Order: sequence, then C-alpha cells, then structure tokens
Amino acid sequence: MSDFDEGFVRLFTQAARTDRDRVFARFNGEALPFGTLDRMSDSVAAELRRLGLEPGDRVALMLRNSPAVLATLFGLGKAGLVWVPINAQQRGEGLRYIIEHSEPRAIIADADLVPVITGSGAAPVGVPVIVQGDPAAALRLETLLESGARFEHEPPGPDATFAIMYTSGTTGRPKGVLVSHRMMRLAGEAVARVSAARDGDVLFVWEPLYHIGGAQMIVMPLIRSVSLAMVDRFSASRFWDQVREYGATHIHYLGGILQILLKQPPSPRDHDHPVRIAWGGGCPKETWTPFEERFGVQIRECYGMTEASSITTCNDEGVVGAVGRPMPWFTVDLLDAEGKPVPKGERGEIVVRTNRPGAIFPGYFRNPEATERALKDGALHTGDLGSLDANGTLLFHGRMTDSVRCKGENVSAWEVEHIAATHPAVEDCAIIGVAADVGEQDIKLFVKPKAGATVDVPALSAWLGQQLAPYQNPRYIALVEEFERTPSQRIMKHKLSPAVNDCWDRQAG
Repeated sequence: MSDFDEGFVRLFTQAARTDRDRVFARFNGEALPFGTLDRMSDSVAAELRRLGLEPGDRVALMLRNSPAVLATLFGLGKAGLVWVPINAQQRGEGLRYIIEHSEPRAIIADADLVPVITGSGAAPVGVPVIVQGDPAAALRLETLLESGARFEHEPPGPDATFAIMYTSGTTGRPKGVLVSHRMMRLAGEAVARVSAARDGDVLFVWEPLYHIGGAQMIVMPLIRSVSLAMVDRFSASRFWDQVREYGATHIHYLGGILQILLKQPPSPRDHDHPVRIAWGGGCPKETWTPFEERFGVQIRECYGMTEASSITTCNDEGVVGAVGRPMPWFTVDLLDAEGKPVPKGERGEIVVRTNRPGAIFPGYFRNPEATERALKDGALHTGDLGSLDANGTLLFHGRMTDSVRCKGENVSAWEVEHIAATHPAVEDCAIIGVAADVGEQDIKLFVKPKAGATVDVPALSAWLGQQLAPYQNPRYIALVEEFERTPSQRIMKHKLSPAVNDCWDRQAG
C-alpha cells in the first residue's frame, strides 16, 4: 500500500482502538476523546443502516458546529454514506437547489433549521429528517448518537466518495465537488505541511465544518498527535481570549479574517498568547508583515481549491505576498488563453496537475458541462490568475472572472479591494461593476467601517485616487453595516446592490 492509500476513516478507527482516552478535540471547552467519538460514530453508522441507507447513499447535513457533527461525520464515513454539507445560513432557492440536486436519502438538521428546510419547499417526500435539539422529534440525532450499537463493517476504499461539497461561489449556482476519502486524507496531510504542526500542538478551529476549510481539520489528529480547539463561530472580539483559553498554538485564516483581526483595537496582550503560526489563504501582502509584528506569529500562506484536495501550494519560505510552491503530489502551470505557458513574471491561469491518481476530483456531481470546463487532459483549470516570481514562487492575483470592465480596461476586483482594505477606517470592502452612463461599467465600492471609526467618504475617495490608477478608482461608494458571507468568509457579491442612487457618487461634485 503506497503512502496515503489508507483512508482517514480507517486511521480514525485505529487510533480510537489503541488510544481511546486521547483528546481528539475540545468544543467550547468540552473534551471529546477518541473513544467517545468512536462509540457515537459507530452508533450513527449502525442506526443509519438500520433506517435502510446503503453505501453510496447521500445524507444532507444542515448542522452548526457541535460535538454531534464530528461523530456524525465519522459515522457517515464508516458506513460508506456520502455527506452533503449545507451552509446553516442557506435559505430559499439556494437551499432548495442543493437538496433537490443532491437527492439525499436522509436529512440531518438542527431543530431551528428544519422549518427553514420545509419552508423552502426542499424537503423531499418520504425522506427521513433526523433532528438535533428537539425532544419531540420522531427521529432524533441524540438517539442515533447514544444507541450504543456497534458497527463492524470495513470502511470504504480511499477512492470512494466521502462528500459532495457544493462550492460557495459568489455568483451563479453552486457546483457539487465530488470529494473522495483519499482527497480528505490528502487535505489533512497538506494542512500538516502548511501549518508545520508538531506533536502536542493545539489547532484553533472556528470554521464551520460544512466548508472544506473546517472539514479538512478532522484529519489532523489522525496523522499527528495534536488536538483541535473548536468554537461554534468566528468572533473578532473574543478571538484572542479564546485562543489563550485553549492554549492554541495555531490559528487558521480565510477570506478577510486577518485584516479584521488586525483592525481590532490594539491591546497590551497582543503578544500574550501561545500561537506560533497563522496559516491559511488570502493574506494580502499589505497585511502580512504588520500582522506578524503586532501579534508575534509567523504567516504561512497556501493556495488551493476543494477540487484539488483543498491545498495545492504552501509558502514555507516567508516570501511576503506569495502562496509558495506545490505540494509534492502536484505541479502547477500558468497558461495563457491559448493554453500555452506564459513567461516568468507574466500572469496566466493556474492549472494544476498531479502525479498521484485521485488527488484531483473526478468531476462535479451531475454537472458534466462544468466538469468538462474544469478538467482537461487530467488537469484542473482553476480559473484563477497567478504568476511566478524570479525564484519560481507562485503569486496569486484573484479570480479571472472577478473583474470590472471600466474605461476600456479590465480592473481586477482583488487588486482594488486589497488597496481599499488598507485604509485605517475600513474593516472590509468589496467592489462590483454597475451600469455606466456611457461605455461599459463603473465601479461601486462597498465599505464596512472599522468598529468605532467614521468613514469620510469623499476623503476616502481622494485617498483611493492617490493609490489607484484613474480607471481603477471607484465612482460609487456605499457604506454597509455587514456583509453576507460564504462559509469561507468570502463576501457574497451577487447580493450587493447594483443600484447607483443609494450611494455617494464621485462625479456628482
């Protein structure tokens, strides 16, 4: 058996049988030993089989982070069932689409989310709904967890499907990424490399497990002698106190998390914590060094997609602003529109290839057109832009499609947003293209002010004019109290208003 051919569920079972008292995770302070998770996951696997589910059947989970979710995930894995994670914030048409498209044989949900599912018209007739947190429910998750039933079947092979993860795209319908047991194992192995985790480390987990950023963490205690410190959600104001309470040595970031933390009020305790490493994706170069210096941690950036076992590259060389070099099982090419390699220093589409069968996903669930666009000759065409520096280190330049055509120029949203986010009064921001009076599009910038700060919009616009090219400078600026976000903390741009009569207009004088 070659490296990583042993599935993560088998690793869990082995660890649980030999080291039952070792703590897998602490959730809001509650210790969860391997033995407890093993017992509860056995019960889930056995009870779902008793309900008539067979290997390969899909089970939709609309659950917030909790100890029960961990046990349920390992139970699904043991039983060979396919996990369909659903964002607990999903509503209406988006929720209905995922459930109708995936056609689950069972649904497991928090009690307060069951009416959300039924209200969307998404609950299929005859499909059992297993509820957490409602003593009156006909089928209760608590009963499944505590039945005491044993499950002795062999776990699935490494290339069996473990999950269908619907990508949290900011535009269009989500696509269901087929994620195998092997891909989950490789995601965990990549996390171990990026984070440089050592035995005894404690990894802080705030991410929802229904996103790959959180889900990949369940593999870490199986391949390293580490434990997870889990909380129910991200809180900027409580973040460092939670880290201190758990003795966390590592923190993970996605989206604008580091920028948000950096813009919290300075504290004399900013260095008073055990964290050595902050690892993840999406740290702008403007944030990198200030964050390291203020909080005394090392930034280790990575790049990847769910479609390629979550993590493709790792920056362990400390090159500020870079996403690093490929994992040993991947290679990266940068191609132009004709599929030819671009010269070093120029931008091209990031295309990922692998020397390990199964490291790249086999396709999108029931979406052959999207699969054909993404997979060509065994390579994953990511739709992301990258370039190589003089030493061959990969730099990330955002999505190819996240741009605005303004004054004859393609304006990268990523570039404008990263500049605007450095303004001291701005906590987070996003741009979209809106209808122009003449020509193609104008740029509308949405700004969430930093807590306690007042944004002088005309002054902000003048400041942006000094930082950006004229065609990049937003014409419109709107202030918002909060952004709607995906599980990976990306702003849901399709929900931002394209109206131009609800905001400040630079050209209005």
